[in-house]
Amino acid sequence: MERNEPPILDVRNISIRFGGVAALTNVSMTVWPGEVVALVGDNGAGKSTLVKTISGIQSPDEGEIRVSGQTLAMKGPHEANAAGIQTVYQDLALCDNLDTVQNLFLGRELYHPWYKGRRLNRAKMEARAKEVLASLDVKIRDTNVPSVSLSGGQRQSVAICRSILTDPRVVLLDEPTAALGVAQRKQVLNLIERLRSQGRAVIVISHDLGDVQQVADRVVVLRLGHKVAEVSRGAYTREELVSAITGMMSNEEMSAMSRKPSEGDLHA
Repeated sequence: MERNEPPILDVRNISIRFGGVAALTNVSMTVWPGEVVALVGDNGAGKSTLVKTISGIQSPDEGEIRVSGQTLAMKGPHEANAAGIQTVYQDLALCDNLDTVQNLFLGRELYHPWYKGRRLNRAKMEARAKEVLASLDVKIRDTNVPSVSLSGGQRQSVAICRSILTDPRVVLLDEPTAALGVAQRKQVLNLIERLRSQGRAVIVISHDLGDVQQVADRVVVLRLGHKVAEVSRGAYTREELVSAITGMMSNEEMSAMSRKPSEGDLHA
C-alpha cells in the first residue's frame, strides 16, 4: 500500500548490546496512524528491550527512532511521553487502594488555583475521567470504589485509559490480555480496536497468537534479537508464525511469507 505521509513511528536499525551480549541487532519497524502492529517472539527474543527503547528507558547503541519524520533524542521516558508515546506495562501499576479517578490521574492530579488553596479539583478530574472512559466505551459502574474491586479486564481498561489522558500518538501495550478470561480478553481486544479507530498507532506485545491474528494489521517476529519476519493480516497461518518464532522456518521460507500480499491487497 502506497502512503503519502511518513510513519507515525519509525524505528531504524536499532542495535543494543549488554556487555558481550547482543540484545537487538539492526532491528527496524514502522507503524502508521490507525494501525495495530503485534510484536511476537519467544522469551529472550528482544521484545522487552525494543519496547524499553521506544519508551525511552533504554538508549540504543546504534540506530534512531523517528516520530512523524522527526528524529528523537530518547534520553528518558519524559522525552518519549513528550513525543506522544505512552506505554502500558504488564503490571499495570495501578494502586489497589485508589479509585478509578485517582488511578487515572496518579502523578498528574488537577488542582484548584493557588487563590483557592491549591486543593485537589476532584470535580474536574471526574469530568475528564468520564470523557476518557466514554471515548473508549469503557464501563465502570462506580468510579469511586477502590480498584482492587475491579475485574482484570476493567483494570487493564483503566490502565489503557490512563495512557491516553495526554492524547498520545503511539500506545504500546505489554501483554494486555495475559491471565484474562474469555470475556475480559474480548473486552480488551475491543479496546485496542477502538484505539485504532481513533487514529492512534498501537504496538501490542503478545504471546497469544489467537489475539494477534484477530487484532493485528501486521506482525513483526523477533528471534534472538533479530527481526526474522514481518507479515500482514491474512498473509500467514498460525503454524507459519510458530515456525518463524521457534526458528523452524528457513530464511527463504520467512522471506516468502513476508512477501505474501495482505487481505487488503487481495481485495483491492
